Amino acid sequence: MTNNRSGRGKSRRNTATATPVPGKQHNKIMQVKKERELEKSRVGTGNKMLQVERRNGNSNGNTDGNVNDSDRKKRGIGQDSHRSSNGGRSQEAFNRNRSSAQYLDLPVQKNDEVVIDIIGMNHDGEGVGRVEGFTLFVPGALPGEKVRVKVLKTKKQYGYAKLLDIAQASPDRIAAPCAIYDQCGGCQLQHMSYEAQLGWKRQHVVDVLERIGKLSVATESSEHTAEILAASADTDGEADTVTTSDSAMNADGNADSMSRVQGVLVHPTLGMSEPWRYRNKAQVPIGVTEGGLVGGFYARGSHRIVDMNTCLIQDERNDEVVARVKEIGRMLGISAYNEETGRGLLRHVVVKTAFRTGEMMLVLVTNGRDIPHADAWIGSIREHIPHVASICQNVNTKRTNVIFGDETRVLWGRHVIYDYIGNVQFAISARSFYQVNPVQTEVLYNKTVEYAGLTGKETVIDAYCGIGTISLFLAQHADQVYGVEIVKEAIDDARSNALLNEMRNVKFEVGASEDVIPAWKEQGITADVIVVDPPRKGCDPRLLDTILEMKPGRVVYVSCNPSTLARDLRILEDGGYSTVEVQPVDMFPHTVHVESVALLVRKD
Repeated sequence: MTNNRSGRGKSRRNTATATPVPGKQHNKIMQVKKERELEKSRVGTGNKMLQVERRNGNSNGNTDGNVNDSDRKKRGIGQDSHRSSNGGRSQEAFNRNRSSAQYLDLPVQKNDEVVIDIIGMNHDGEGVGRVEGFTLFVPGALPGEKVRVKVLKTKKQYGYAKLLDIAQASPDRIAAPCAIYDQCGGCQLQHMSYEAQLGWKRQHVVDVLERIGKLSVATESSEHTAEILAASADTDGEADTVTTSDSAMNADGNADSMSRVQGVLVHPTLGMSEPWRYRNKAQVPIGVTEGGLVGGFYARGSHRIVDMNTCLIQDERNDEVVARVKEIGRMLGISAYNEETGRGLLRHVVVKTAFRTGEMMLVLVTNGRDIPHADAWIGSIREHIPHVASICQNVNTKRTNVIFGDETRVLWGRHVIYDYIGNVQFAISARSFYQVNPVQTEVLYNKTVEYAGLTGKETVIDAYCGIGTISLFLAQHADQVYGVEIVKEAIDDARSNALLNEMRNVKFEVGASEDVIPAWKEQGITADVIVVDPPRKGCDPRLLDTILEMKPGRVVYVSCNPSTLARDLRILEDGGYSTVEVQPVDMFPHTVHVESVALLVRKD
């Protein structure tokens, strides 16, 4: 795989060539030169005008010469009425032309067509190419390809281009099997072979660890895991007394052979044997066309709903329920919510499927409490979809993009469905968070338990515990587990799940981790292992400070965002920890998302 080292805003010159379409580029350059010379004279005139304003005392204390809104009101200056001495142009037009003049020296301009080599792929799955050192992001292009593109937009250091033709295709390119792949924004990598996706995801993790985390990544990542793990606890069983290099030395006593594993081990991405139909939850926005209700996914970069009947990464049963709800809604004349007007009833259809038990939950998210023909709707769903064990309504009347509102009620059946991850049973409610890929979730959690290195004697703290999924996995192998989560409803679910599994060595508390964990410490509770599974923004800085003050022997970091993982690992490294290894896990095949589990041990 080509290294992905080109982030947004970078404009390093590269040996990759860019071939202009004959005739157009030369003419464009000549035109740009003429416009630049003309603009210089205009900008000079404008600067003189501003200087005169300052000398005449008209700046009203605005020392940089800009006119603010209050000044405009006092002086009677309107956006369209202000005429200056520079040829009668408005100040707005003058500022716009001065701004655009900053980019006239770029090697490409909007609407140019060029042929470029794709040298990498960014975190959004866009191909990265360069024209004379200027970076272009090209959706749909793959590393190693030569493509013809049309420039859509330019900024100071990078721009965006549309893929027109592929002059030389990557061996990793395949035909996307989804019929609406080019329209839908749900997947980004279906045009890339699955093996290549796994390779790119590992490389993405490596790149951010090196660039953001300033970490040294080992050149070998698959042969010495057991040695590092076995040696991360010394002969007295204390896991916090070994550094990475000491672990390697203790594994077999051979310094020469162990020099191969200096740095952080980043393993090959753990993928799926069948990377399709893996999602157990569908959240489908509902809209309306002349034909009635439509539901699917938002088109790329918009809130325009693409109607669909099947999604290749959704469980087939989810597709069936959504299709039935749309059909019933059309038949009963149910209105769809309109984001612009705030009117209409049905906003989203949410379907949850338990892979192990087969139970299903349907949630109708509505803009109001009253549902016309509710009995007919429920009766038809029960008749045609017998696996549905719960039909709920969530009321959301706010003008927001957030899916769920505050009120949820059961229309028919139970308020929860049940599923298993490994040997642990979970009750899943309408609003509770539950991993959408249960097959890979078990892989992820098993790796978390492995990195925690539990022997049955340890005290573990699970920050960001949610409904207790990781906590209950850990509780099977630890002496005591403490889980903390800021969302009260999630803690209620976590406590219920602990009772459901008859696990009495788990305690859950509501609050921010950075507040609750220090309080626990004052009560004499100290952790041998701290596990964190934060949202995409990463750990709260105060939580990281708390970890460094508590000094657990191991920290296991479960991450859904490699960039914030790398940032937080750097902070923990500077605070006395050593990152031993990182395991990427493909929770979301055919998308750019990648989860990772990182193991850190105390250096001292």
